Amino acid sequence: MGRPRKFKTAKALEEAWEVYKAECDNQIVLTHEFSSKNSEFVSRELKRSITYTIEGFCVFSGISRSAFYQHYAENEKFVDIVTRMKEECEVDARKKFELQVIPAQLAGLWMSKHGYTTKQDTNVSGSLDIEKSKLDDLIEQMRGDG
Repeated sequence: MGRPRKFKTAKALEEAWEVYKAECDNQIVLTHEFSSKNSEFVSRELKRSITYTIEGFCVFSGISRSAFYQHYAENEKFVDIVTRMKEECEVDARKKFELQVIPAQLAGLWMSKHGYTTKQDTNVSGSLDIEKSKLDDLIEQMRGDG
């Protein structure tokens, strides 16, 4: 039959998601720099953020990705919170690109997870028209061209 659900209610899943997001937004990273003024290495703790992902949430919560999709994504009681989780992952990644927290070179890799593509469609109607994809528009906006 399988293991019982870790989150019994949509509210419990939502609360765990909020804790996960706070964890992602408040990562502490130890950095080392050379101070030429003092001729020594200086270490500092900096607050950084990492991108929200369903996979990261699963690891954080101690459940497998397949269990998440089976028990929550396909369950009517949880569909609203799961949809919001997916949307927040997409918006979070996009914000981090626009704020340059994540390098623009990784846009194709990250945003492809959310249905964006760099593939260009060709439309033949007398002449070849190349339509820009949503991702091309996003990269253009981030560079300030559009």
